[in-house]
Formats: sequence, C-alpha cells, structure tokens
Amino acid sequence: MSNANQVLSREQLLSHVWGYDFDPGSNVVDVYVGYLRKKFGADVITTVRGMGYRLKS
Repeated sequence: MSNANQVLSREQLLSHVWGYDFDPGSNVVDVYVGYLRKKFGADVITTVRGMGYRLKS
C-alpha cells in the first residue's frame, strides 16, 4: 500500500516480498497477483506491459 500508483517490476516484488534473487523461470509473482486480484477485484492491480504491476489507490 505504501507504493500505490507506483509501478513495481517482478524482480522488485520478488526481492522485497520473498527475498529471492531473480529467477527468470519463476512465476510466483504472477500467481500471487492472481490471488490478490480474485480477493480485491481485477481492477485494483493493473499490469503495465513490459514493466510490472501497479496497485491503484
């Protein structure tokens, strides 16, 4: 929530949330974004193509 309206890349999310080094084959971010979209609504988290994800405030 502290990064609302800011685009965060998959790498940033992996590093800050799970503490993982970037693994290009990992889809853990995509899976959890899907869970959050089901819980809060599809319009709350938007995908910014080629950049990452944005949480709307």
